[in-house]
Amino acid sequence: MQLKTEDISKIIKSQIKNYENRIECSETGTVIMVGDGIARAYGLEKCMANELVEFSNGEHGMALNLEEDSVAIVILGSDQGIKEGDTVRRTGRVVSVPVGESMIGRVVNALGQPIDGRGVIDTQEMRPIESPAPGIIERKSVSVPLQTGIKAIDSMIPIGRGQRELIIGDRQTGKTVIAIDTIINQRGKDVICIYVAIGQKNSTVSQLVETLTAAGAMDYTIVVSASASELSPMQYIAPYTGCTMGEYFMAQGKDVLVVYDDLSKHAVAYRALSLLIRRPPGREAYPGDVFYLHSRLLERAACMAPEYGGGTLTALPIIETQEGDVSAYIPTNVISITDGQIYLESELFHSGVRPAVNPGISVSRVGGDAQIKAMKKVAGSLKLLYSQYRELQGFAQFGSDLDADTKRRLAQGERIVEVLKQDRSSPVDVELQVAILYAVTNNYLEDVPVEQIGAFESGLFAFLRDLHGPLLDGIRTSGVLSAENEETLKQAITDFKARFLQQA
Repeated sequence: MQLKTEDISKIIKSQIKNYENRIECSETGTVIMVGDGIARAYGLEKCMANELVEFSNGEHGMALNLEEDSVAIVILGSDQGIKEGDTVRRTGRVVSVPVGESMIGRVVNALGQPIDGRGVIDTQEMRPIESPAPGIIERKSVSVPLQTGIKAIDSMIPIGRGQRELIIGDRQTGKTVIAIDTIINQRGKDVICIYVAIGQKNSTVSQLVETLTAAGAMDYTIVVSASASELSPMQYIAPYTGCTMGEYFMAQGKDVLVVYDDLSKHAVAYRALSLLIRRPPGREAYPGDVFYLHSRLLERAACMAPEYGGGTLTALPIIETQEGDVSAYIPTNVISITDGQIYLESELFHSGVRPAVNPGISVSRVGGDAQIKAMKKVAGSLKLLYSQYRELQGFAQFGSDLDADTKRRLAQGERIVEVLKQDRSSPVDVELQVAILYAVTNNYLEDVPVEQIGAFESGLFAFLRDLHGPLLDGIRTSGVLSAENEETLKQAITDFKARFLQQA
């Protein structure tokens, strides 16, 4: 078989055409120490802070301490296959996570990798986990309410879209329940929710996902989990991962709610990390930049101006206190960063008042701006009446001779407490909240026995839905309780009360 010269020249030409002359240049270093999820490397002179580096066994790490002759790297994964003398390579990019619509409905780890056993997530875009918070010019003031469906919060401590509202309280006082109920209440309200679980048991996260799935909330929710069994670096980056995923949707002009559960464990993970890489400890052994740890995260929550997309990112950080001490280091730090706090009290919780919100310490610094006008109208006096009742309750224990006015205030206060009680996973629409709060603040319930308030409330809601649909629609769509609607509501409450008392 003879080859023709033109065939040979054709082959040579095609090989020259497809020849890629590529020189790969990468800066490498050597691992000089490894242990406890931390590696120290020599030779990465041009390494950036938070840069992603790759070890010879394929594991990745994040450069935190850039020292004179070495770099401290936290390992994002297992340190089992890494040993002294191994090479470590710079990637030239900071730690980034996948973002996109396909993340919705999935459970992922702190690196955005799926852990729900439902296969690979197809995403087109990666975003760095650390990004600067929006500036003053890009923001506008919070004005649209984020309805939680919880009467005690929507009436007295309202949350607006773009706000940062802290949920604080002791262990087992219902902090996570409030956050989950808020997520469930966003169904049909075009809000994308992200729940970040930091340092929790895998079984707890699994149960939570089941609750959200049963309520149909996973259709618009992403769960980011860095469980207690994972290393400190994963728990450290988890909230930033959740925030980054939320910012992707905020940039498209959408409304996002991010729950950080909880930042106490996040601070503990960062403390462990800092001590291992030999950063000097400060108060309570936390490093000096522990305030910046949370401020740079929570400042990324914003209500953007229309010319910058008009999206919002609302943050609900959770902090666990010890023995109700809100003056401890981490609680005071986060209180000073956020726009208010919902304080849950153990005593209230154990006495059957759930949600156990203490209206005295709880506050929303956005206030009435984050309420519809109808709610502002009926709930304006509620916090004052509740606070007066709690004060009078303390005095009433010592004396039996009470004047008629005090007795009336105490009776009204008892009914307010009963009205504000609410079961978990049972959010109430804002128009129905307006109806029952109108009834209790205007003394329509004074002749209804306290133990029957719950039955009265559920009966009134059914009565209004069945017979007064236009009234509820009017309050929901306009957000205002007009004089005409107020008269209709008065009449409806009176009619139902007469029927209720007759049956009782």
